[in-house]
Amino acid sequence: MTVPAYHSFAQWYSKGHLAHYVRTMKSAGDIIHLLEAAQPAGDMSDPAVPDLVLYQDLHGGSRVSGDMGGGRFDVKSEKGGFFLSAPKFANTVIVDAAHELRSLSFPLAQWQSVLDEAADGQFPVDYQKLCMGTFVSPAIRSAIRNLWVLCDEEGAPSRLLARAAGLEILAELCRLGGAPLATAKGGLAPWAQRRCLELMRARLSEDISLDELAAEARLSPFHFARMFKQSVGVPPRVYLTQLRIEKACELLEQTDIPVTEIAQEVGYSSNQVLARVFIKHRHMSPTDYRRAVRDPVRSIAPQ
Repeated sequence: MTVPAYHSFAQWYSKGHLAHYVRTMKSAGDIIHLLEAAQPAGDMSDPAVPDLVLYQDLHGGSRVSGDMGGGRFDVKSEKGGFFLSAPKFANTVIVDAAHELRSLSFPLAQWQSVLDEAADGQFPVDYQKLCMGTFVSPAIRSAIRNLWVLCDEEGAPSRLLARAAGLEILAELCRLGGAPLATAKGGLAPWAQRRCLELMRARLSEDISLDELAAEARLSPFHFARMFKQSVGVPPRVYLTQLRIEKACELLEQTDIPVTEIAQEVGYSSNQVLARVFIKHRHMSPTDYRRAVRDPVRSIAPQ
């Protein structure tokens, strides 16, 4: 039987025979694709796709055997551990128990230049080493957890969030594979920092990308992300959230604009999304915040 060709891992999982096991699928354009699935024991092999795919076993304890591009392996999975599948490789995977996984797929068309730069022109990811079964990475585990939490709060990841998280994860994969990562030297030049912050404020309502900010600073996305954090103290995605919350507070304090419109003004898709993010950072809803700053005496009076 001829296996149909799939142009991405996301397309395979949404249309292939494993599609009905998917619980959640999120995507930021064609930058990065996130998936969560609950799968039975058995053959979980995937066709060749032009993506680098990282799988995380959420519970561990399964016997996993197969070949994901680095040679045959037979291992017991660890809770929170990872498996990496090489791009353009039809992997074979047999799992002996029901399991839950998260996966991130990186289309090479979007990420090859980043991988090359991260490795300073050398072979970026050692598939022979990293695709030989399970491995553990606290740094990648933390990055994926943060990415998933932000997606739960904000819905589909923004282009800036997806690119920044992808850079962090791929840089760590390169490091684990033995690639000598280029060292970031210093932060942004003052003019570059100023222009990038101005651009973020001016386009607060838009899905601005990390690549656009990097271009403004005349840097590659890989170097820009690390230099921005050195200069500003937090990653671009964190700073963007801070700007959005500050602007929302300003509008709640000084205007009568409905919360739904404020959400759109600061770049969130709905008032529910704004409320989730606002409660996390201000520990109250936007409506309660507006009431508190407009009538503080009444807001703290005993009920």
